[in-house]
Amino acid sequence: MNNTLVQYDAAIKICKDIFMKKMKDYGTSWRILRPSSLTDQIFIKAQRIRTIEDKGTQKVQDDIKGEFIGILNYCVISLIQLDLTNDNRMELPVEEAEKHYSKHVNHARELMEAKNHDYGEAWRDMRTSSFTDMMLVRIMRIKQIEDNRGKTIASEGIESNYYDMINYCVFALIKMSEA
Repeated sequence: MNNTLVQYDAAIKICKDIFMKKMKDYGTSWRILRPSSLTDQIFIKAQRIRTIEDKGTQKVQDDIKGEFIGILNYCVISLIQLDLTNDNRMELPVEEAEKHYSKHVNHARELMEAKNHDYGEAWRDMRTSSFTDMMLVRIMRIKQIEDNRGKTIASEGIESNYYDMINYCVFALIKMSEA
């Protein structure tokens, strides 16, 4: 588990570094996005990964690793947007956005640690393509919950699906770094 935590933190560091660089380039322009638009952005990236996995080739040279990083960062952005539902500011100070980012990736890490304890790091024996499929399932769940105006009867809410996807992305990034 110690190696997993080191690998997890290294993957998050890469993702956060890209998030912070894009914040310097674009600010928090993502604040304009509605939850459904963020869900669709995540879907597009996950669907691209699946298409490349299925076809075995790609024509656009953006690598799959970058798509997993993008999904992770869009999941964090989605969670930040949920935190700021009643906050109409379009631009957030860098320090505030970074604080929100760290809060959510730390929560995802805690969740990963608990699940790794119970599941015995089963993810290490999974294929990366399974992470892609599991993310697509989570995206479909989120779309359904959004269509139901956030109401659920017996299932977890939107947030838990974002946290799961963050962890699937980290697992995929770890597996790709080991390959």
